[in-house]
Amino acid sequence: MAAVDWFGPSSIAAPVPSRPPRTRTRPAATPSRAHAPRRRAAGRRLTGGIVWISLFAVLLTGVVALNVAVLRLNMNVSRLDKRELQLRAENAALASQVSSAASSQRIEATAQKLGLVPAPATDTSYLDLGRK
Repeated sequence: MAAVDWFGPSSIAAPVPSRPPRTRTRPAATPSRAHAPRRRAAGRRLTGGIVWISLFAVLLTGVVALNVAVLRLNMNVSRLDKRELQLRAENAALASQVSSAASSQRIEATAQKLGLVPAPATDTSYLDLGRK
């Protein structure tokens, strides 16, 4: 029997030359672009964390410094209050000494010691300096 060529002589494929077998090689280990943003984001998070921790440390240091300053001011106020009480007590003692020194009884006693005597009431006269 004869072979029938249904597709014609042009439809016959030419033989494929044999190629050497392909060996797979691994690509070089280079960071892909898909992983780079993750590394950058991790670096940003780390840097941001350090910035926040530093900021909080500075703020806490400021709070401690402020508390120390307020404590010193309170100690100064307490010292000044004590000094004020001492000065008030001294002023009261001095006022008492002044009032006792200015009393008429003490003045009379001192005058008698010096040999002075009170003037008699008959020797005392009054002048009327009012306008007429």
